[in-house]
Amino acid sequence: MKARTVKHVPVLVASLCLAGFSAASAAHDHMSAGVAYVSNQKGNVTVIDLETFEPVSEINVGAPGPRGIGVTRDGKLLVTANVDGGDLSLVDRKTGKLVKRIPIGENPEFVRIRNDRAFVSFEPASLGGPPPKPGSEEAKALAASREEDDEEPAKIAVVDLAEGKVIRAITGGMETEGIEFSEDGTRIIVTNEADENLTVHDIETGALLKTIDTRAYGNRPRGIKMAPNGETYVASIEYGNKLVILDSEFNVMRSVDTGAVPYGISFDREGKRLYVALARGQVIQVFDASTYEPIGEVKTGKRCWHFTFTPDDSHILIACGRSDEVVVIDVDTLEPVKRITGQKMPWGIVTYPHSVGSLDIP
Repeated sequence: MKARTVKHVPVLVASLCLAGFSAASAAHDHMSAGVAYVSNQKGNVTVIDLETFEPVSEINVGAPGPRGIGVTRDGKLLVTANVDGGDLSLVDRKTGKLVKRIPIGENPEFVRIRNDRAFVSFEPASLGGPPPKPGSEEAKALAASREEDDEEPAKIAVVDLAEGKVIRAITGGMETEGIEFSEDGTRIIVTNEADENLTVHDIETGALLKTIDTRAYGNRPRGIKMAPNGETYVASIEYGNKLVILDSEFNVMRSVDTGAVPYGISFDREGKRLYVALARGQVIQVFDASTYEPIGEVKTGKRCWHFTFTPDDSHILIACGRSDEVVVIDVDTLEPVKRITGQKMPWGIVTYPHSVGSLDIP
């Protein structure tokens, strides 16, 4: 696959883009390579032209702390989960104007869009930050406190995007994080980081169908992704430095060692390779998706959470929250070709047209 040449706009133009573009100037469908949207937890949503890899505007979603992010299938709406605002923002993607804010609950974080619905995890009992060391007195005290207080588990709000309201909620575990769907769309699979498990639910009724205990592989399951052929699922165990591989019925087949603190994960479009963002290892690891043997890695930045391929599959863009940058990587050479600095704790990233990534699929 031939890498696309990265073009640079003049410094004056780039500066104007960063400093002065209003939300109303976010119409950008004329950009032939598409655009990326980056949610900044301490700022707005950055819009990046995927031809030049330059920021061209910012979108104010009307609420603090955008993290989870997605685009509707028809491309009309940009959707963000605002962890500090406790709500979901719907933004007209072409104009950048806020359409509606929908109350969700405490600590909304992860967003996945399927058809005309958004599935949004929110965590009333989330403490945030790194977990205590397993087996430590702090960990034991936290577990005892949760049992005594009967803390409320996380939920996945189901939002009807046409009606602009929450229509129901699916109860997950403690601190539900990642969200994935079964190939036939009848089930939803979530990672429950504080419960150390994955749970599978009926997508319409919310009924719990299966629980997969991941404690044998480490602490804090975070990412979850289905292979393009629908035959396997992969979950990242953040404080176990492992991936857990499940079959189509959610039985654990094996585990795979990774570098330090795996988080966001995605297959490539054809399902031949698996990409894993190491939040502490500061690289993206690449595995052969048939053998799960490591075949390469590329340096990124600090605490990189989520990433996406460009729609033409030539590059990967990864949001690195602790180094306040988006790193652009050439897929063929596995080399960084650009660093888009000046972000404000970037967390999530998706593209339009839709592409594969840790938060989206085409």
